[in-house]
Amino acid sequence: MISLGVLVENLHNQRHYKNHYTSSRPYQTEATSLISLKISSILKPNSYNDRYVVKLIKLDSNSVNGLALLNIRKDSLTKPFSVDDVLVLKSELIPTENPLNPNQFNYKQFLENKYIYAQMYSDYKTILIESTNKNSLSGYADAIRTHINKKLKEHPFKPNELAIINALLLGQRQDLSQDVYNDYKNAGALHILAVSGLHVGIILLLLNFVFKPLEYLKRGHVYKIILLIICLWSFAVIAGLSASVLRASLMFSLIAITMNLKRPKNTLNILISSAFILLLFNPNLIFDVGFQLSYLAVIAIVTVFPLLYGYRKSKYWLVDKLWQVVAVSIAAQIGVLPISLFYFHQIPGLFLLSNVVVIPFLGIILGYGIVVIILANINFLPDFVATIYGHIIGGMNWFFKWVSQHEKFIIKDISFNWMQVIASYLVIISLYHFYKAKNFKNTIIFLLTIIICQTTYMYTKYMNETKNNFIVFHKSRYSILGIQKGNTLELYHNLDSTTNVMETMINSFTTYHDISKIKEDTLRPIYPINNNWLLVIDSLGIYKTISFKPDFVLLRNSPKINLNRLIDSLQPKYIIADGSNYKSYVKRWKETCEKQKIPFHQTGEKGAFITNLSSD
Repeated sequence: MISLGVLVENLHNQRHYKNHYTSSRPYQTEATSLISLKISSILKPNSYNDRYVVKLIKLDSNSVNGLALLNIRKDSLTKPFSVDDVLVLKSELIPTENPLNPNQFNYKQFLENKYIYAQMYSDYKTILIESTNKNSLSGYADAIRTHINKKLKEHPFKPNELAIINALLLGQRQDLSQDVYNDYKNAGALHILAVSGLHVGIILLLLNFVFKPLEYLKRGHVYKIILLIICLWSFAVIAGLSASVLRASLMFSLIAITMNLKRPKNTLNILISSAFILLLFNPNLIFDVGFQLSYLAVIAIVTVFPLLYGYRKSKYWLVDKLWQVVAVSIAAQIGVLPISLFYFHQIPGLFLLSNVVVIPFLGIILGYGIVVIILANINFLPDFVATIYGHIIGGMNWFFKWVSQHEKFIIKDISFNWMQVIASYLVIISLYHFYKAKNFKNTIIFLLTIIICQTTYMYTKYMNETKNNFIVFHKSRYSILGIQKGNTLELYHNLDSTTNVMETMINSFTTYHDISKIKEDTLRPIYPINNNWLLVIDSLGIYKTISFKPDFVLLRNSPKINLNRLIDSLQPKYIIADGSNYKSYVKRWKETCEKQKIPFHQTGEKGAFITNLSSD
């Protein structure tokens, strides 16, 4: 199994192939090239660019392969490209870079897990469209989604309602506004917008009912299974083949087979089998957050839900159904809580309310939506039917907005590392076995996992409280210096009143290190580092009045100085340039330091400068 894993991973690593663009000279030198490419998928745009995943075809006259990210400056007058469009443009292939500040989201690693190793930047006016023919499953699926949206736009749906319909039924979240996304996220209902097991399961039940008459034919069960699998995977293709859709479609395909062949089924075995098959085709799916969350949630539902539900059954139908929804929600939350804390560092306290109110009606919402899409595409959708559905979606949006506004129930900025994730799952697994069989062995194992969890917590707390670092953060046009002393962070910066110092960069750092207190102040000219000193030279370039020789010199705000003369007079051991300097100045300083053989740290290239204050 280990050998199979190594083989599959190496077969899928595209950089091992001769014609991959990472072996080409334009990529290695970041030179401008004439690039021919095909649109592979469409991503959610950011504030400035429309974004596409593309397959490279040619670099200049050389045939290449591999995936890259194409960023195109937004243009309201130009129609965005579609999947399978073949384009020609001139651009640089820019290798993806690691984050420049500590504990930030590693976008480079995220892209590389999807086999994307470079980015390109362009605008619509300079791009030549070579072909718009559809010749792949993804292309045809994109065309179907485009056609469905065109038909839906003919009816009185508001933009946010249409965006939710796309997310719920077509698996496309590109059009979701940030406000709506945050409302669902803070309400603990983001899983509703991801086409997953719940959505595919409902579709399987509907299809199983529609195709039931086939059972009366000779070999009707076989025909029914074939049609069910074709329909499920057709939906998966239209929904974009995301990790959650793949998992759900494969799992329910296996369930459809066992269900219609009247064979006994073990849901946990089917679940693990689907994961194994998916990882054979794409081993990097194991690093996909959606893949991890969906499998952990379903595993928890399969194992923990029966125990929770059996603990408090009710003879009243309505109460029993309500308890089932609550038990499913709690079970899923138990399964995903540790890894959610690791990735998102927050707990939506009202997730039970969100699930109890919406989940019972989600089947109706999905069924109604499928009918609306079918009627719209045969030009037989009455406006009053569309209006009612729009009000239902609008009401759901309003409810999650209301829930998300109760911020006091959202516990944010929770520090949680990978050791705590492992320790937490050990406790959950041992508690599950202890609950199933309360014997001496399971009791000892459960108590040992609690000790492991406590030890992990104390070790993490000790490591955070004994950290003592000096940091020069990277931020374009500004200077931010930090002194970390255990759970306290002293920040010295020149950010203006319109710039929030507690932005993502600082929040990520403070959350990771469990920092509880932040002190802010203006920048100083001198800072102690160990038994040495750091001298800050700003745009005024004043340093001749210094009566000592600093070991570190920080250049900020592009001081007009003769660096050779500064080195001769102060003889520093290290020179640092942060993000507030002009690039031309930094380039010149770097060349000077190389000639003088003095270490030079440019935060825009090497990332934040970090040194331990307690080291010698």
